[in-house]
Amino acid sequence: MDRRRLTAIGVVVVAVGAAVAVTLPSFAGDDAAPNSAPKSAVAGADPELVEAMRRDLRLDESQVAARLKTERWASAVVDTLRSDLGAAYGGSWLSADGDELNVAVADPEQAQRVRAAGAVPKVVDRGVRQLDAVKTRMDRAAARAEQVSGWYVDVASNSVVVLAEPGAEAAGWRFVDRVGVSRQTVRMATEEQPRLFADVRGGEAFFVGNGRCSVGFAVAGGFVTAGHCGRVGDRTTGPDGAAQGVFRASSFPGDDWAFVQVNNNTTVLPEVTDFRGGIARVAGSQEVPVGSSICRSGSTTGVRCGVVQARNATVRYPEGLVGGLVRTNVCAEPGDSGGSWISGNQAQGVTSGGSGDCVRGGSTFYQPVNEILQRNNLTLITTQNFRALSSRR
Repeated sequence: MDRRRLTAIGVVVVAVGAAVAVTLPSFAGDDAAPNSAPKSAVAGADPELVEAMRRDLRLDESQVAARLKTERWASAVVDTLRSDLGAAYGGSWLSADGDELNVAVADPEQAQRVRAAGAVPKVVDRGVRQLDAVKTRMDRAAARAEQVSGWYVDVASNSVVVLAEPGAEAAGWRFVDRVGVSRQTVRMATEEQPRLFADVRGGEAFFVGNGRCSVGFAVAGGFVTAGHCGRVGDRTTGPDGAAQGVFRASSFPGDDWAFVQVNNNTTVLPEVTDFRGGIARVAGSQEVPVGSSICRSGSTTGVRCGVVQARNATVRYPEGLVGGLVRTNVCAEPGDSGGSWISGNQAQGVTSGGSGDCVRGGSTFYQPVNEILQRNNLTLITTQNFRALSSRR
């Protein structure tokens, strides 16, 4: 089956409920060459991804190249400073224009170390470990979170943001008081009740009984997707109706991830489709800092881009609480869940859910892919290891 046919299958959507995903599941006989170099003037990014960033972030190609270069540098700097600063590390984020890396420090004496690394120090009252501990207390008290749609650590404001439903700020503060944390540590905001982006009937990509979802990222032996797409033991079929695989691991709520082991007739590729005949190749999974550009591919709305707003977010879906998500301002709609999140050529996560749509905008959350890999002892398939891992089948 050729690339054009597979792309066409990906955009035929029967949306009736909420959720679905993307990387391209290929089949025996596909002559794609994942190791070939992308034809793009921007190093480390495929043309389709660059075009989406130009559209959604309102950048020209040189600005896209500069931003991606800065983000790659920032990722390495953050890894080093997080280790060096220890408990004094307060989190990091890029400025709105993506030119400046800010690093929060709870110890003023560590500011010079941040400057020496090329970042801008921001002296704060609390390290990120303290903020994470506050959020964990909220997670444990989630049953008492009435009229609250979620909460997350916001390193830029050095606080934990509690999201009350519109008009329910008083209920949000009551939840904070019940948890027993200082109001000075919390910032109250309002947001619509998030829901899952999950189709429960019909559609393309892959089928689970009468429901449908799509692939997130290729891993050795199969692919990862959203946990609400299926339970352990559920069998999947491909777009042609042929048997494809089985859910070997799934977690939802609490988390929102799953691993589908595919059969010998199915090949998964280190690629993300844009549903217009193009692909983005996956070279790794290095996490990007808050403020970084990021793009999502989903079977309803295709490729959409924005920025990472916060890490370690907890969302209260009607189906239950999900923690450890990443919050973004990228839009999504029913049918996009389980899909791929990518920054440059680095895999970031799979779509969980959110609020709003791609007409009026909204917030969307994804489950970090590295957590899925670590929790399930999986190996991400990349352009570098594709041949070696494929030969082991």
